[in-house]
Amino acid sequence: MIRSVVRGFGTALPKRVLTNAELESMVDTSDDWIVQRTGIRQRYIAGEGETTASLGEAAARAALDKAGLTAADIDLIVVATSTPDNTFPATAVNIQNRLGMHHGFAFDLQAVCSGFVYAVTTADAYIRGGLAKRVLVIGAETFSRILDWTDRTTCVLFGDGAGAIVLEAQEGSGTSQDRGVLTTQLRSDGAHREKLYVDGGPSTTGTVGHLRMEGREVFKHAVGMITDVVVSAFDATGFTAEDIDWLVPHQANKRIIDGSAKKLGIPLEKVVVTVDLHGNTSAASIPLALAAAADDGRIKEGDLVMLEAMGGGFTWGAVLLRW
Repeated sequence: MIRSVVRGFGTALPKRVLTNAELESMVDTSDDWIVQRTGIRQRYIAGEGETTASLGEAAARAALDKAGLTAADIDLIVVATSTPDNTFPATAVNIQNRLGMHHGFAFDLQAVCSGFVYAVTTADAYIRGGLAKRVLVIGAETFSRILDWTDRTTCVLFGDGAGAIVLEAQEGSGTSQDRGVLTTQLRSDGAHREKLYVDGGPSTTGTVGHLRMEGREVFKHAVGMITDVVVSAFDATGFTAEDIDWLVPHQANKRIIDGSAKKLGIPLEKVVVTVDLHGNTSAASIPLALAAAADDGRIKEGDLVMLEAMGGGFTWGAVLLRW
């Protein structure tokens, strides 16, 4: 049985760090308020010359280096983003060109904060379907460019960055002991679209627009949706919360992360948290967190790793993989 195995990972962050203290001088907020409600202490903000494509390219190069591969070895690039460099063409083909890759194919995928989980699921389907042997999966965002910097309820939450992994087709035994992606679970429900959205777009306003959010409503649904897909992943594989070595959640809010782990019965010492350093980087948050834990030796080969996310739409999903 073909499995999609992680060969390498990489990240890229903008140069500028924006602390809560600096935000205090921009909007009516405080470090205490932000930390208490979200767990965020700082975030990275893209500057001149830094875009979703440039960050995505840097993360991709780091992932290829880690895998000991080059762009010549890649068949497909999937980029999860809600903040593309252009309305079209896709940021993925921009990155493809930046990498000097003129074969294969590349496209963007849009599922907001669930984007990376959707992208891994998509890449896994292409690999298992025989359409690609190696896929570069990238989550890259510059949410700072769609924020209303006068809205203190949203501008303190988000940051910019990119993360990437290389998935490779490898022959597995077909059991849950295989390395690679073991199950994927995706959901969406457009009935919730107005709880978290951008108030612009090419076909409506002809402008980019700004992010708008009903924070309490999102919070209210988040934990239940996250646990729903994680439990489905357990049901599909026969594993339980006790079998999980690491939970790598979307980094939106420390209270959502803690609440989800508690409801699932996963101890907090098994949960990877980077929201304090990065803020909510949307589709980039899971690969950034994944790389942080793999780099420092927490996530080791053979570990059972659960990725989960929930985002605008609403979209939500989980991927269970063996590292």
